[in-house]
Amino acid sequence: MATAEEILIGYFPQLQHSHFVVTSERSTSYNCIAWAAGDTSHCWWPIPGGLGGYFWPTGSPVVESMDAFLHAFGSVGFAECVDGELEEGIEKIAIYCDRNGKPTHAARQLEDGAWSSKCGHAWDIRHDDLDGVGGHTPHAYGDVNVYMSRGIAGS
Repeated sequence: MATAEEILIGYFPQLQHSHFVVTSERSTSYNCIAWAAGDTSHCWWPIPGGLGGYFWPTGSPVVESMDAFLHAFGSVGFAECVDGELEEGIEKIAIYCDRNGKPTHAARQLEDGAWSSKCGHAWDIRHDDLDGVGGHTPHAYGDVNVYMSRGIAGS
């Protein structure tokens, strides 16, 4: 039986060139967009009427577009920023898109500058760089298109 690491490298071949660690058990309680927003109780995706149990912030456009994702993350305090460089007291996320500019994934930055991704309905991973889950193989998430940031409570 394949390990979680072997399965993940099968989906994300770039992970074999990046240090990564599985940091959770499999869970269908939340997805990458929710994880980046700090929500482990829902799966976030702009699906009309919340079909399939998906959540999308009230007032955010219910379409798979960067504007909709910017609005959704904005509803929990994020705003666009220049880059993913580590800044004290600031939480950052990176939003990935496919070649057509459609959002596919979001990762959040950890306090030490590494990144954390929820891989579909499988595991959370800690990865040292954003390229690990990126690329344009059949299951990879594409390229980072936008960075967003918000202040960390208590900082």
